[in-house]
Amino acid sequence: MTWTAPPVVVRGEQLGALGIAAERRMLEGWLNWHRETLMAKCAGLDSVQLARAAVEPSTLSLLGLVRHMAEIERWWFRRSFAGEAVGDVFSGPSDGDEGFEGVCAADAARDFALYRAEVGACDVAVAGQDLDTAFMSTQGVPLSLRWVYMVMIQEYARHNGHADLLRERTDGVTGG
Repeated sequence: MTWTAPPVVVRGEQLGALGIAAERRMLEGWLNWHRETLMAKCAGLDSVQLARAAVEPSTLSLLGLVRHMAEIERWWFRRSFAGEAVGDVFSGPSDGDEGFEGVCAADAARDFALYRAEVGACDVAVAGQDLDTAFMSTQGVPLSLRWVYMVMIQEYARHNGHADLLRERTDGVTGG
């Protein structure tokens, strides 16, 4: 039996409720909304559809995006901000495109589970940390946890645009 991405039951807070929220709640709310949007773009597709590169000549797939975002979550929240000595979620080159290569339909359920586990570990890594808490980037530039939230929101926003196109090319579904 082919694995199918589960439906997204709840899409977090309504974005309008974040309009006057405190900064931390607003940043977490937007990030969670984008995380859930990626999952919604995958919902109901089987593992073969998720692994399909649907926008030729690009090799990008929805499953590749899920894998990539697991890597990016780990890089910014756990490795960079929290200083955790953790390796890659998925093997492959560390060139900014982590997770895109090595996509295999047979691994879809595992890859989704790894993504969800990584999101949970990232949330734990920053829980209770002040947004002004700073760390040094690999280029020696001081950055704050606030900056990490902002870069993660833009990373998801950009890739969710890709997910829109991939989903539409896969089965015609748009929106969400």
